[in-house]
Amino acid sequence: MSGYFDLQVNGYGGVDFNSDDLTAEDFAKSLEALRRDGVEQFLPTIITDTIETMCERLSRLAQLRERLPVARQMIPGLHVEGPFLNENDGYRGAHPKDAIHPAEPDEMQQLLDAAGGLVELATLAPERDASFKTIDLLARNGIKISAGHTDATLDQLNGAIDHGLSLFTHVGNGCPMQMHRHDNIIQRALSLCDKLFLTFIADGTHVPLFALKNYLSVANPERCIVVTDAIAPAGLGPGRYKFSRWDLLIEQDLVARAPDRSHFVGSAITMRQSEVNLKKIGMSAETCIKLTQTNPRAAMGI
Repeated sequence: MSGYFDLQVNGYGGVDFNSDDLTAEDFAKSLEALRRDGVEQFLPTIITDTIETMCERLSRLAQLRERLPVARQMIPGLHVEGPFLNENDGYRGAHPKDAIHPAEPDEMQQLLDAAGGLVELATLAPERDASFKTIDLLARNGIKISAGHTDATLDQLNGAIDHGLSLFTHVGNGCPMQMHRHDNIIQRALSLCDKLFLTFIADGTHVPLFALKNYLSVANPERCIVVTDAIAPAGLGPGRYKFSRWDLLIEQDLVARAPDRSHFVGSAITMRQSEVNLKKIGMSAETCIKLTQTNPRAAMGI
């Protein structure tokens, strides 16, 4: 395979995959935009909302994938991010607090059923999964499991790994601006790079490029993956946009922010620009291919 493989795409080209009004025409438009920007495969990502709403959105994506031949080519599966996350400020990021709650295997099964067997990746907070029952369910179904929006202890992370955890979602994000200077979730994730694939957003703002360079040197690029965490305005350039619950401001750095700039709401960067940023911090062409193409496929067993 060649071309980028993005594990986390919430929307693209002006199309929101979490919209309740997503049409085949709009979905095809977003796929065309992704292909134009070098993406060969990706995982559409459904984020935290009520279980009923998430089920409806997963079902809609599964139906649209079935209808569109190009979607079947580009989409090996779906990514569910939430609602079983850490609800505390900072850790939950842009996920709505009123929909976040502890993991329930029965609810996760509802999400899997709604997607018709297409869920390939699930992000949750291990500390919200009592006795790792939901992680066990996912592992039994052959679904890759990622820790994210979490403040799990090292023991909790290692316990989750024993039950099937194999990735960590957007290291350096989904956590507060101020944390313990040593024992924090970033350091814990980096310490487990021999056991987990670590994903990073390489827009230079979610993680400053100098810090990303440090992280990649510590974690070893063989175990690292670049994702965009793209939302609907990705590929459209700077501007003001309204999608789902959010009024968004996209500035020149292609980061999606709340209009008051109080927090990020995903990224509007492309994978091609992510590769440009990686080269800015000295990554070779070979390493860029690993981070954006080879490693995500290896992590997903594709």
